[in-house]
Amino acid sequence: MPIFLILMVIVAGAVGAFFWLKRHKRAQLLTTALPERQRRIVKQQVPLIRRLPSDLQARLDGKISLFLDQVEFLGCNGLEVTEEMRLSIAAQACLLVVNSDSWYDHLRTILIYPGAFKSRQAQRSGYVLTERETIRTGESWARGPVVLSWKHTRWGASNDHDGHNVVLHEFAHQLDDLSGHTDGIPVLSKEQSFAGWAMPFAEAYERHVQHVRHGRRTVIDAYGAEGPEEFFAVLVEAFFERPAELKHAEPAVYEQLSILFQLEPSTWG
Repeated sequence: MPIFLILMVIVAGAVGAFFWLKRHKRAQLLTTALPERQRRIVKQQVPLIRRLPSDLQARLDGKISLFLDQVEFLGCNGLEVTEEMRLSIAAQACLLVVNSDSWYDHLRTILIYPGAFKSRQAQRSGYVLTERETIRTGESWARGPVVLSWKHTRWGASNDHDGHNVVLHEFAHQLDDLSGHTDGIPVLSKEQSFAGWAMPFAEAYERHVQHVRHGRRTVIDAYGAEGPEEFFAVLVEAFFERPAELKHAEPAVYEQLSILFQLEPSTWG
């Protein structure tokens, strides 16, 4: 056999072995239970997890284990990242995918600031490029990283009935971006159609914009009027933290979110 063919066989075998080992490790992590000490930390840091049905607890453990293996947490402005921080953020992020096949395939890094941080954004209008600096509590970049304020992350997790959660918000953007565009249309489940998602979503968005324009407060955060992508993110916050109210206010949208996530949080304890 020519040397070239031998080398090709060796390379193909090595590549195959690499991907087999990667799949095997992933499968193992997804069935790995958290130590009881870490479970206690998760439930202390994220009270919402206490309401999760028992049949989903083991799935959440596995998703958290995979997340912690995949993602590096980096502290900024002198912040020292603790186990509590990693577990809190991982648990909230994994709650969105606990019962679905969606995953944060491209995410490798999370940056954590002690509090709100400055972000520089560029806006183009024709040939004019304008940069402005804003103060933010979270950011999600296409294919990562995710940037979070720990102060607001901890506050959002501890207040699990107010509909405001920066981690759920930013990771909703991460899921949205898996479709190739952050536009409020995530990768839908097999049980969903584009028309079935788009029509109730668009109608609810227009109602929300009108509510905000006229100063009417609803279960959906006013920030959702900034655009369809932000509307989707604040809907996700309400879906997990104020599900019964969202279901009453926007039943068609709630139903689509329930199908997307394969979850029914309005029935949780």
